Amino acid sequence: MVYLAFLLFFNLMSCFPSSHAQNTDLKLPLRAVNLGNWLVTEGWMKPSRFDGIINKDLLDGAHVQFLSTKLNKYLCAENGGGTVLVANRISPSDWETFRLWRVNESYFNLRVLNKQFVGLGNQGVKAVSNTPTHSETFQIVRKDDAPNRVRLKASNGFFLQVQSETLVTADYTGSSWDDSDPSVLNIAIVNTLQGEYQITNGYGPVKAPQVMQAHWDSYITEQDFKFISANGLSAVRIPVGWWIAQDPNPPKPFVGGSLKALDNAFTWAEKYGMKVVVDLHAAKASQNRFEHSGARDGFLEWGDSNIDETVAVIEFLAARYGGSPSLGAIELMNEPWAPDVTLDALTKYYKAGYDAIRKHTNAYVILSARLGPANPKELFPFARSLNRVAIDVHWYNLFTDMFITMIVQQNIDYIYNQRSSDLDSWISADGPPILIGEWTGEFGAKNGSMEDYKRYTKAELDVFGGATFGWAYWSYKCEENHWSLKWMIDNNFIQLNMR
Repeated sequence: MVYLAFLLFFNLMSCFPSSHAQNTDLKLPLRAVNLGNWLVTEGWMKPSRFDGIINKDLLDGAHVQFLSTKLNKYLCAENGGGTVLVANRISPSDWETFRLWRVNESYFNLRVLNKQFVGLGNQGVKAVSNTPTHSETFQIVRKDDAPNRVRLKASNGFFLQVQSETLVTADYTGSSWDDSDPSVLNIAIVNTLQGEYQITNGYGPVKAPQVMQAHWDSYITEQDFKFISANGLSAVRIPVGWWIAQDPNPPKPFVGGSLKALDNAFTWAEKYGMKVVVDLHAAKASQNRFEHSGARDGFLEWGDSNIDETVAVIEFLAARYGGSPSLGAIELMNEPWAPDVTLDALTKYYKAGYDAIRKHTNAYVILSARLGPANPKELFPFARSLNRVAIDVHWYNLFTDMFITMIVQQNIDYIYNQRSSDLDSWISADGPPILIGEWTGEFGAKNGSMEDYKRYTKAELDVFGGATFGWAYWSYKCEENHWSLKWMIDNNFIQLNMR
């Protein structure tokens, strides 16, 4: 395997002398900030990075639905895939939703719910192939003055047409944009992803390296490390993607350069007396389907078959940075999602990743708790069998209806009551140290005042300060102001009452 082959070169690629001793001086609890959207793209944090992409609304993973203007019915992968396309649904749901794989700015593969790709069949258009080829490639032709009105040109040079509710073929040669034209479709984009895959594949192999290098060079600099240290923080948590282990020539569409940026981070951290937590934020095949996992189309496909190659990435990082006095910890995976990522597969991977790290360093190993329907203490028995490990939990007063309906004071009370109680119960459970690896100054209530944000972040600092391994604010920079610790500090919205 390619991943295993490059393990042979770790000694040549290590940046620092090998030593197990230099990582024993970690002073806990850490007070840290995440360097999000630096080495793993999260488009919502700086949307303008995508502005130079042609058809930027049609990136990899965009969820699209097609309405036949002739029948006023939606295209559908019958049974969710494995058979023909039809056009007989009056309202769209999962079977009527297609996920784009972008070939270039105009050509795409269409993946259906059961993960097959739409292509040409002997009779009609089908979704049966598990791998996209030329036959599964379509040009999306948009009407110049109405970009949501489209036609799909198949690989045979003809347009897809809806002949009836049960017959969709690729044999149309007309050119009308009238509603009665059987080839005309209205496209609705119902979900998008803006992660590392989308930005690199969107810009393409010529422009993407330029765009990404300019971003890495400017988004986080030595001056930011100086600022972070000057404000009393002791560490940074740096999200990285699996492709960093194959830098400078990672698999397409990813581009090389992020490894040098991470090297710089270690140099700057040492200069300013800080620690680095390297966090594998994006595992190959996606551990949680979100854009920040490097997902191409929003399917979670990480599992047992991906353990070896994911461990290889971890060992690459441990070998390269294990000798650095600034290495504080390596986090094996960010936010695995339950129940798709099973506890059995996760603990198998965590044990293998832990063993790989221990070949090179005695730095802490961080185990991220699963998101979704999982017991937050489920990793405790496993973690007790290991040495120098911590459990990472992420706490946001966001993303659920409960938090959306809370007024400001209720959010504050929730921190002092529920979050405090949860933290106390975990600490008293004789488990490993707890890291609150992500939290932020934003909450679900609307129109909060400056004083509201000050009181809310004070509550978080009061409670989260009791986390035995420490905490890490999400994030250092973000165009959403209350998510940006730098903005919060500069504008006096947060008081870092360091202990």
